[in-house]
Amino acid sequence: MNKGIAIYPGSFDPPTNGHLDLIQRGAKIFEELVVAILRNSEKSPMFSVAERAEMLRQLTADLSNVRIDTFDGLMVEYAKSIGATCVLRGIRAISDYEYELQMALMNRKLEPTLETVFMMPADKYSYVSSRLVREVAQAGGPVKGLVPEVVEQKLREKLDPAYKLQEPTLIEVPKRRKRKA
Repeated sequence: MNKGIAIYPGSFDPPTNGHLDLIQRGAKIFEELVVAILRNSEKSPMFSVAERAEMLRQLTADLSNVRIDTFDGLMVEYAKSIGATCVLRGIRAISDYEYELQMALMNRKLEPTLETVFMMPADKYSYVSSRLVREVAQAGGPVKGLVPEVVEQKLREKLDPAYKLQEPTLIEVPKRRKRKA
């Protein structure tokens, strides 16, 4: 375990199994891992910051060295304010790498003492993103296996009741009575 504080910043809207995979693995590497939820007033999230923080607290309750926090503004300023020396980021695909490399280089320019560590999620989560989960859930599709159960339940509660995130069920139609002549 490395001494020091690392942050895992993101929107986590909603938290996915890929996020949880990185949090669990990051918690094994760093003395303290701060999962930092970005408060971005320019986006219209599905879940409020408070809802996302509560879900993440439930999901990480068994990880004693993981703390959930929120921030706005520059991530490097937030990192400095909590004494973090490392940023944990997940990379699923080449497109993620290009974006994350630009961010890491800019962060290094703004704060040379802040290192970035890239981790790949487990293979089974390599295609999962919060955006895709939201799209599938909003279209009424199943998200089982993509998100933890608590998140799946919150998605059910949040979305229109007409959308069932379960297997389709048959609705029995009453038989018509024959009219007497």
